[in-house]
Amino acid sequence: MQDLSMHHRPVGTLLGPQLHRDPDSLRLNPNQVNFFHERGYVSGIRVLLDEQVETLREELAELADAKHPGHELFYEYHSNESTSPDHILFHALGAWRITPGFHDLLWNPAFTIPASQLLGGPVRFWHDQLFCKPAHHGGAVAWHQDYSYWTRTQPLAHLTCWIGLDDSTRENGCLQYIPGSHRWPDLPITGLAGDMEAIYGVLNPEQRQQFDAAVPVELKKGEASFHHPRMVHGSFANHSARARRATVVNVMRDGVRSATNESLLHGVPVILPGEKIEGQFFPLLQRSE
Repeated sequence: MQDLSMHHRPVGTLLGPQLHRDPDSLRLNPNQVNFFHERGYVSGIRVLLDEQVETLREELAELADAKHPGHELFYEYHSNESTSPDHILFHALGAWRITPGFHDLLWNPAFTIPASQLLGGPVRFWHDQLFCKPAHHGGAVAWHQDYSYWTRTQPLAHLTCWIGLDDSTRENGCLQYIPGSHRWPDLPITGLAGDMEAIYGVLNPEQRQQFDAAVPVELKKGEASFHHPRMVHGSFANHSARARRATVVNVMRDGVRSATNESLLHGVPVILPGEKIEGQFFPLLQRSE
């Protein structure tokens, strides 16, 4: 099966509507940018139309089959990252290499233009993720900071975009943020799936108290939330009658460098410490604001 990481441009028809829009109409307004810098996130940004969401849902259904012919192209694939069969959390990295919709999503100007504004410069791809919580027994994503997992890339100049493929609500386990936590230092990794209280053991009393002000971010399908790499976030289990599916695009400002002698992602050639992250697996998505 062809590895779509060889193509650093759209290969399908997903983005037709956005590619014909006035780029200025896709920019965040000053209030949105200021909110992001003050609170660590900005949400409710429409990046996909309903028909585009449906295309990605169809691709996701195919990719969730471990026998998919492109399975070997995933960097990571967890049919259930939770340890409990009663709390299913499907999590995979690398869909952009396998199907045209998830590949082309990276070049969606409704995503790349706001990303460039928030990063303050050119946008380079880091990696994508799929998160799926089935109805009735969907698992939790524990409180964490993304950059705790990304210190192998430096300096910190990263951004996460979470895109709903279903309406996400409190009932089906929507994303939740701790506002202002993007100003906290790097926290130790305490696990990604299952235990929502694991992080409490590495917090001071003042930080712990701020969890009382957690903000549930309810989004319509096709809407996105952008957050800072140190923003503490998580999502509770889904016991509702509706699935909660999402795709995540993680990016960095062009110029970020490797800080490890190991492969940055499974199967990707090593980029030595101090060398700029670029090449086949890390395309430039947006040259400037």
